[in-house]
Amino acid sequence: MYAYLLVFAGGGLGALCRFAATSLVGRSLGTKFPWGTMAVNVAGSLAMGLVIAWLGRRSAGDAHLRLLLATGFLGGFTTFSAFSLDAVSLYERGAITAAAGYIAASVVVSILALFAGLVIGRQF
Repeated sequence: MYAYLLVFAGGGLGALCRFAATSLVGRSLGTKFPWGTMAVNVAGSLAMGLVIAWLGRRSAGDAHLRLLLATGFLGGFTTFSAFSLDAVSLYERGAITAAAGYIAASVVVSILALFAGLVIGRQF
């Protein structure tokens, strides 16, 4: 149960920070292009790399910090950071074809799913 609370707390803070960051960037750069989302995706991916590298250098007790920071906070901030970590993990394991397939399929299938959701949702 404690693990769920860590993810919940981190996720809430991450979502709040995402809203604040995209609002700030939108006010600064405008909203004709999704600069806020792009900035959050890049910042979240950089942060995920830093957190995972930092946790990798630590000894025991990493599971709770990973749940709070990586799964919770960064998951709430942007799931793109988790996507990026998965892609890089595949690449670092030497599964380059799988990494490329994962990236291409995730982007294409997710966009197609959004279109499908729009078509279905607009029927009601």
